[in-house]
Amino acid sequence: MAVPAPTSDEAPASQAPAPAAGMVDRSHKGEAAPTATFANAAGKPLTVKAFAGKPTLVNLWATWCAPCVKEMPALDAAAKEASGRVRFVAISQDMDPKKARAFFAERRLSTLQPMYDPQLGFSLALNANLPTTILYDKRGREVWRVTGERDWTSAESRALLSEV
Repeated sequence: MAVPAPTSDEAPASQAPAPAAGMVDRSHKGEAAPTATFANAAGKPLTVKAFAGKPTLVNLWATWCAPCVKEMPALDAAAKEASGRVRFVAISQDMDPKKARAFFAERRLSTLQPMYDPQLGFSLALNANLPTTILYDKRGREVWRVTGERDWTSAESRALLSEV
């Protein structure tokens, strides 16, 4: 069976080295989301499984991560555009959740659902660098991931988000 050629913003799944920053990585397609917990604004522990039934885009970020900070407004805009179709969850990897809360308030990020992972369990379970963004289907299975900054309002990104 022939493997389709990647589009201009995708790295081939069979490629050994990690994809370049901002490129789509499909090498984990079909894998279940980690069972690591993170917390919502009220401090309730959650897993990606809690969002089953709706495609969920998880973004791992931190206030100290320059590419994370740069892409966050576009991610919030994309969340607003995809409202109802895809749930967007931004999981802060800051050790102090207050920093992430202040970041959201200062920048008036109103559409993303902020979550907190001060123990870094989710990013450690994925062995992920920041920022890492993963689209999970409604069953909690990975569709694709992007490591590094990306313009989430671009036509290419909108097409990616429509895959679920």
